[in-house]
Amino acid sequence: QVQLVESGGRLVQAGGSLRISCAASGRAFSEYTMGWFRQGSGNDREFVGHITKNGASTAYGDSVKGRFTISRDNSKNTVYQNTVYLNMNNLKPEDTAVYYCAARFLSGGSRWEEYDYWGQGTQVTVSS
Repeated sequence: QVQLVESGGRLVQAGGSLRISCAASGRAFSEYTMGWFRQGSGNDREFVGHITKNGASTAYGDSVKGRFTISRDNSKNTVYQNTVYLNMNNLKPEDTAVYYCAARFLSGGSRWEEYDYWGQGTQVTVSS
């Protein structure tokens, strides 16, 4: 069992940067692939990216590639709180969405149905 809590979402101007966080507690954090998804108003949940269990590799959706990066801190590797980050640069109004982090025991995963645990989301709004 993993509990995920996102934070850091806020209003930001187009062209700006923002880092949002996902605090994970429960089973050993390094056992999970961590993903980020987003859902804008009236849209389906979209794959933003994921990071492998050891943090060595990432993958991103086409709409954010080159602007967003994911990182994780496995240093605790216990049931205590660990964190995964989504760094967003050159933000655009179309990046406005609720951002969700998700955890998956298996590797890979670019569809939300493939993930086992979800946070409650954090709102990011980009003004033009």
